[in-house]
Amino acid sequence: MKKWLIAFIFLSFNSCEKNINFNLNNAPDLLVVDANIENGQVPYVLLNKSFDFFSTLNLEKLSNSFVHDAVITISNGIVTHKLKEYAYEVGGGNKLYIYGIDSANLSTAFVGQLNTTYTLQISAEGKDYTAVTTIPSLARKMDSLFWKPAPFATDTNDVVVTLKATDPPGLGNYVRYFTKKNSEPFLPGENSVFDDQVVDGTTYEFPVDPGVDRNNHVPYDSNYFKRGDSITIKLCNIDKGTYEFWTSWEFSYGSIGNPFAQPNKVLGNISNGALGAFYGYAASFKSIVIPK
Repeated sequence: MKKWLIAFIFLSFNSCEKNINFNLNNAPDLLVVDANIENGQVPYVLLNKSFDFFSTLNLEKLSNSFVHDAVITISNGIVTHKLKEYAYEVGGGNKLYIYGIDSANLSTAFVGQLNTTYTLQISAEGKDYTAVTTIPSLARKMDSLFWKPAPFATDTNDVVVTLKATDPPGLGNYVRYFTKKNSEPFLPGENSVFDDQVVDGTTYEFPVDPGVDRNNHVPYDSNYFKRGDSITIKLCNIDKGTYEFWTSWEFSYGSIGNPFAQPNKVLGNISNGALGAFYGYAASFKSIVIPK
């Protein structure tokens, strides 16, 4: 009886099998927006066209994907500035195109300020797009940085850097962090965005992992810094829209190629079906030098 029951269950599952074929058609090109404003810094905007899922990326194809001659304005609620497109050589005859402050019209130019909301408007290839972001206050602050030898590490030069910070009472304080090691650029952590669901209203400590260059496929060797490193932490207070964009983006990035990952949609804040986001950073900095 038991053998018959097992055979029946096996045949039942096999009878339920069905082949599912996905028809992955070429998707229409969409505008991709990477727009940023930070306290004390001028705004910038990058515009690209999206790629098909099976596209093979290279520097030439990326260079040819930039959207030119767009009309882009940014407003801080008092003045509105029209951005200008600039080209930068990146080697091999390829160029990087960025929309930034028009140096010929500085009367309306501005840098980012704390507690300020900004509106971005884009007209490109016959379509209009808008987005809004805020540079919040420096609500969550870094109190100090300290280091200690990495536990269980085989290399005695490995160290852990820990950040001590204070979160004000009241939920809704979001942050994103970057690290700069020696002469390297600022790089975001592998998981770089955090809310305050757990640490609300407390002073807390957490280990800071080195930032990751996602454009470089050379893997970093560990989550540790090294003796002799000069390290700067950039902690950015961000609004909810910026938090939702980067946390969903990082989840999606980390799920690529994982057949067991939960389906995910990157939550941008650009209107009219465009991809990407306009995000604001309220940045503060703290440095530490690890002795050799």
